[in-house]
Amino acid sequence: MPSDTSQPAPRARLFARLNPGVTLERSAAGGVSALFDGRAVAFGTFGADVAERAADFETGVAFDGERDGEISELVRRLALYGLVEYRLARTPSGPDLIVVEPQMRDYAPRMIEIDEDCALALSRFAYIRRRGADVVLESPRACALFRLCDPSVTAMIAHLSQARTVKELCDSADFPGVELLALLLDSQILFTPGPGADKALRAAEGDDELVLWDFHDLLFHTRSTNGRHANPSGGIYAHAHLAALPPAIRPSWPGPAIDLKTLETAPPSDFAALLRRRRSTRAFDERRPITLAEVARLLDGAARIISRERAPDDGQDEPESETAPRPYPSGGASYELELYLAVDRCEGLARGFYHYDAKQHALVLIETNAQWLTAMLEDAQFAMGAPAVPQVLVTMAARFSRVSWKYSGFAYALVLKHVGVLMQTLYLMAAEMEIGACAIGVGDIDLFAKMTGLAFHVEGSVGQIAIGRGVQSDSPPLAD
Repeated sequence: MPSDTSQPAPRARLFARLNPGVTLERSAAGGVSALFDGRAVAFGTFGADVAERAADFETGVAFDGERDGEISELVRRLALYGLVEYRLARTPSGPDLIVVEPQMRDYAPRMIEIDEDCALALSRFAYIRRRGADVVLESPRACALFRLCDPSVTAMIAHLSQARTVKELCDSADFPGVELLALLLDSQILFTPGPGADKALRAAEGDDELVLWDFHDLLFHTRSTNGRHANPSGGIYAHAHLAALPPAIRPSWPGPAIDLKTLETAPPSDFAALLRRRRSTRAFDERRPITLAEVARLLDGAARIISRERAPDDGQDEPESETAPRPYPSGGASYELELYLAVDRCEGLARGFYHYDAKQHALVLIETNAQWLTAMLEDAQFAMGAPAVPQVLVTMAARFSRVSWKYSGFAYALVLKHVGVLMQTLYLMAAEMEIGACAIGVGDIDLFAKMTGLAFHVEGSVGQIAIGRGVQSDSPPLAD
């Protein structure tokens, strides 16, 4: 009887390769440049070996972390521009098991060590979907997206709906390899349930704050903002070729209409006039910045804590809770929104990043990287299409658990409703004070997390509004 001569499949390895549409050029002096989107970016000078291997980036260069310092450095620089992806395969020319698409610039895949007795389970925030002709695995917690290229990978993911040890998985037929498990664990697609983990599978996953998040809420938070995904966003008219723009005014319903103009017997109130006067201001007067006194008045009128109250224990199902009302409405008196001010120009206030203490009515300086502050202000300038950065950029950040502790199913939607009412309140205060304001459509939640040191799902950016003295303001100029 012939003996079994089959050999075990080789271990999977990571290979870094260029994204479609990207090419590398080498100069005689060893310089490496990337060509993409009609432009060229130089990445520095490298040794002869790296320059010779640059052509291999089109199919994939073995990427083993620190084993090859210069190759790793070139990959890192390319990754900062979003020009590379990583393929996991058993051989350089073999088929892909998965392809790793970074969703954040500072992401680099790691194959962390895993003991064979370690139990692993699929995160409840992970999901598989079709994207074009691909099947992809994603999670709002992950810094990368995974294209699933081999059926064995999808089968393994399905097995991990319940916790299983690495040894159990290795004994399965067509197991794709421990290397894949290591990548998914590093990306928080998988997690290690602790002893006595929640049998309902709503485990903390290593972070107690996650227990209060519903799957769809965390996904909405990360995909409707910038900073934790690489999807196109903003006013790109992505669907203009598919459908015409609906009319600005809805066609009237058929049937009799009651003319309300005949009931207008009194002139508009001061408040109605204020509502009609409100405008978005995108250009601010660099010679006449807003003053600290004006900032104080704006925050006092729109966001200062009015009182502190404790709901009495009435013996019903609702637990006792404390509230701190502000001038705007908030569902369940949650008042989860905090204000942070990125200041570029303000008379009486130094350039910097501040938290508004709504209880003390005070601004507290937060030490942060000056480049991050500039990036936040420039992002707002780009989002507004403004000629310069705003004088002051107000970021609304939510302490999410203040809402999700009570509400389920619509907690994040409720947070966004609160952003809307606070945005309008700030707009109206600015209109009354005759200063400029402009809401920002989208912000970078990862940049805010870096500047504050707060996890994006604990206290994260959910809205922004720029304020300052508009170019067309009638306010008198400040003395030199």
